[in-house]
Amino acid sequence: MADTWLTDAFNLPPLAPRVGPFPGRDWLATWWAHRGSGELMIGDTGDCLVALVRRGDRVEFAGEPDLTDYHSPLGSPSVPALTKLVAGFPEGVSLVLDSLPREAANAVSDALRDIGLSPACEQHTVAAVLDLPATFDAYLAGIGKKDRHELRRKRRKFDREVGPAHLERRSGRGGVSLFADLHRQSSGDKGDFMTREIEEFFVALHTEAGGVVDVLVDGSGRACSVIFSFEDEEGFYLYNSAFDPDMIQLSPGNVMLSLLIERAIAEGKHVFDFLKGDERYKFRLGAKTRPLYRVTATTGEHT
Repeated sequence: MADTWLTDAFNLPPLAPRVGPFPGRDWLATWWAHRGSGELMIGDTGDCLVALVRRGDRVEFAGEPDLTDYHSPLGSPSVPALTKLVAGFPEGVSLVLDSLPREAANAVSDALRDIGLSPACEQHTVAAVLDLPATFDAYLAGIGKKDRHELRRKRRKFDREVGPAHLERRSGRGGVSLFADLHRQSSGDKGDFMTREIEEFFVALHTEAGGVVDVLVDGSGRACSVIFSFEDEEGFYLYNSAFDPDMIQLSPGNVMLSLLIERAIAEGKHVFDFLKGDERYKFRLGAKTRPLYRVTATTGEHT
């Protein structure tokens, strides 16, 4: 199975821009090792690659949608790797291909239509993406007077009461364990999500797939909030977060996000991607929706 991941086709660019680590080798191999089940199928035509999983009569992208924020084929926009795999399926196999940005959804739909299938394409969720300006002052001006005032007020309150606030990047199991421990203190489903198995998955994402751990630290050195994310030259991709519930009155999450946005701008990144979900705080911080689509089709059902 290890040889499956060695193909050079994983170096091809995604059809959809700015999709972070999710269509890449490191993410998918780590996910498969820790979360995968069913039959893994890597379609590779040299100029195109798709990674699919088949379970019975259902085929999906590798990378479960609750944990994988973007899917996109790599390489050729005609997606020959997908159509080559699909051509080998018997009748009655359901294709459910989710989390596709528009560029990838259009290419996948066209490719399936070209081999005679009848794909349906519908929006099923959104990501929230902040386009970054050249300066932090320009960012603040762009979010509007009310939200700008509120963000500045929260940062001043934090610094006055427990500051000064600063960011630290942690590495190794200790950094991930800090994140996991704070995550378990969350209420409801969020806290329940962080099982020991999921913590080991995050450790692997950190050590094998490039995940980074940033910590908001107060003036005494206390960890107030932790964010697990991914980075590339273009963007910062916020994957998951947690904060100390005893600090909730000081809004550590918002304070940390503002510092991370400020840092991303200083580093010349173009996007700060909050990834899937339409939580209100993302849009108060200036994000815009990025629709994500699901393409479905059944083999044997032709146009």
